Amino acid sequence: MPKMNRKYKDTIFCDLFYQDKYAKQNNLDLYNALYNENLTDPDEITLMRLENTLFMDFYNDTAFSVGNRRIILSEHQSTINYNSPLRDLLYISGEYEQYFPTKVRYKKKAVRIPTPEFITFYNGIEDFPKEAVMRLSDSFAENESDPMLELTVRVININPGKNHEILQKCRVLREYSMLVEKTRKYGKDKESLEKAVRYCIEKGILTEYLSRKGKAALNMLYAEYNYEDDIAVQREEAAEEAWNTARKEISAAKKETAAAKEETAAAKEETAAVKEEAAKERNARLNTVKKMYQKGMSMEEISDMCGYSMDEVQHILCDL
Repeated sequence: MPKMNRKYKDTIFCDLFYQDKYAKQNNLDLYNALYNENLTDPDEITLMRLENTLFMDFYNDTAFSVGNRRIILSEHQSTINYNSPLRDLLYISGEYEQYFPTKVRYKKKAVRIPTPEFITFYNGIEDFPKEAVMRLSDSFAENESDPMLELTVRVININPGKNHEILQKCRVLREYSMLVEKTRKYGKDKESLEKAVRYCIEKGILTEYLSRKGKAALNMLYAEYNYEDDIAVQREEAAEEAWNTARKEISAAKKETAAAKEETAAAKEETAAVKEEAAKERNARLNTVKKMYQKGMSMEEISDMCGYSMDEVQHILCDL
């Protein structure tokens, strides 16, 4: 598979909610759908680019603030990633660091902080609930009933088949979801994607956006899908390599175990032989003591000649 250009690109999701000329309006509609509000002025929305928050080689995370009240960090995922709370912790820390100058952080009076919200929109092919919650504390090495640090991510499944209520409330999110579903059905080559895009335009699915963006939208879809395939192949190769490495390690461990068993068996045989030899030598010395005594030698003489103490000689001769 050909290597993709490593220049960072936007996905359709990020383009709709950050780059496009209607991005503020799209975020305003999304905000109203999420929080059941009725804001009407797009200028209340401030778009924020999250630095170093890349999905593969693509910008796929967006953020926006609503006045000084809320900061919404959202992302689109086609595969479930349970590290979202950790990433969002790093993201919001960076945003707050830029939001408040150093001198403000050391004021005596408490600083009013915009309330953060963390949303993940999932539309992958792996089955996942209609909505779920991920918590930072789920990754803690030590489980605590009341952790001192917590961060919660709301994961919303926007696949049309899950019928999440937000798709009825936010038109652009609903139509984005329908676009992704349709492109999956048509295929990932350029010709198939062109057919899917034409179908969406004809059926009123992101019609204005896709017509206006033209080839740019098609190229975003094509690049993203092909890169996903590339990543999938890399993951399969990595998994196969890991399995081959594991098999080699298991085989080596088995050989080491067998060698250790052989060494243990040999050591046992050697120990038994040494014990047998020592027993033979001891018996020979005992017999010598007994023969010397039977020939009329005194215990003192036997002790001097054999190097045994008098008590040892006496103990040996007790069996006679």
